[in-house]
Amino acid sequence: MLWILILTLMLAGCSGGSSDPGTNGDAQEPGENSGSTGTPGDKTFDNKELNIAVFEGGYGNEYWKAVAEKFEADYPGVKINMTSNPKIMDIIKPQLVAGNPPDFIYVSPDENTGTIKSLVKEGALLELNDVFEGKALDTDAPLKDKITDGLLEYMEPNRDGKIYYAPNYMSVLGLWYNKNLFETKGWEAPKTWDDFFALGETAKSDGRSLYTYQGIYPSYNESVFWPAVAAAGGTEAMEQALSYQEGGFTQEPVKQVMGVFERIAREDHLMRGTVALNHTQAQTEFLKGNALFIPNGSWFESEMKDAPREDGFEFGFLGVPVFNEGDQPYVLSSFEAMYIPKKAKNPELAKEFLRYQYNDDIVKLNAEKSKGVVAVKGAVELAKDYIPESAYNAFKVYDEGTMPLMVQWTQTPKSEVIINDELFNPLSDVMNKKMSADQWGDKVEQASGKLRNLLNP
Repeated sequence: MLWILILTLMLAGCSGGSSDPGTNGDAQEPGENSGSTGTPGDKTFDNKELNIAVFEGGYGNEYWKAVAEKFEADYPGVKINMTSNPKIMDIIKPQLVAGNPPDFIYVSPDENTGTIKSLVKEGALLELNDVFEGKALDTDAPLKDKITDGLLEYMEPNRDGKIYYAPNYMSVLGLWYNKNLFETKGWEAPKTWDDFFALGETAKSDGRSLYTYQGIYPSYNESVFWPAVAAAGGTEAMEQALSYQEGGFTQEPVKQVMGVFERIAREDHLMRGTVALNHTQAQTEFLKGNALFIPNGSWFESEMKDAPREDGFEFGFLGVPVFNEGDQPYVLSSFEAMYIPKKAKNPELAKEFLRYQYNDDIVKLNAEKSKGVVAVKGAVELAKDYIPESAYNAFKVYDEGTMPLMVQWTQTPKSEVIINDELFNPLSDVMNKKMSADQWGDKVEQASGKLRNLLNP
């Protein structure tokens, strides 16, 4: 599966206080009970009809059918009308334009029509701070305390403390290896970059390369690049680059990470032919044992379930090494999200339906029907019986002190500069030893400067 990190999305803990109900555009219907205390079904609503629109993608729509039925049973008299389609945004766009949106939307923030981002720019989504500051439906704690640590700040697309996205499915990305091979050989999965390169000669002596990646799609290396930058210089270093600040791509933490890739090339640790391979070809060569490590996401095993592989292959998730022992490790994460339009006819019932998604029994139902992991603490344990073991192990890194990290480039006016391409497309030249890490950094810095000038004319 080709992935586009979105990141677009989510950030670190639970920022933003409760919003003023008089300023967030969600006028309460007369007679409705508001707030979020109590168990499902305790509240009553004058308007009991809820219109939801859900994206029908890799997770399917069986979960949404099941949760709609369960919600109706828990809230007697409520009727949910669901529209589900792989092109859901195309279907509901006329409603959005006409000011008659559904009450609840589920889709990736980076959906390909750009409608969600447009709704953010237009101020057309309902602020959700009160939902996350209020109590969860199945515990006395605030709902925000149930959400995966380090995530809610990424639900603030304007970085202003106002939450407009509610996280749903998560993916975790990093480096993968053959766990059975390492155990058989007595090799340790590397924790630092020194450990990583120490395996280089070991790999060569065993007839393998140290590293490969999805060559013609070099942005797969995003899942290594940004966590390594954050580990080296903190999220501040990453933010400096993502916001096009001067020197963002020539600062020391970024130069260190670019140096990792240059070293892979210089010391001949890249699998031969990598830069010409597509994602399926590179991943197959990895599974066949021709390289020790490859970047990918928690969907890896499912995506390659029918691909050939070396005997005894077992998916192992490493995450991303750090430069020094004791550094905070990060992994790149991506998410899909839920939204309530500001002009929703039934915002209070939509908020209740949103809270309901985070109940433990509903998180488990979701995993059963969709094979997905929701952005809730402990969700991976609830999903354990329904997801591949490799995905379970990948998600466990959150419980081991690794922090989620998401990529959010600062938005600029339209430009010919596609900054993610400017960052990763030169990697082929680096790996072919035609470009140094310093030249790579200078090239990206020039592109970043063009966007900085658009922000500060």
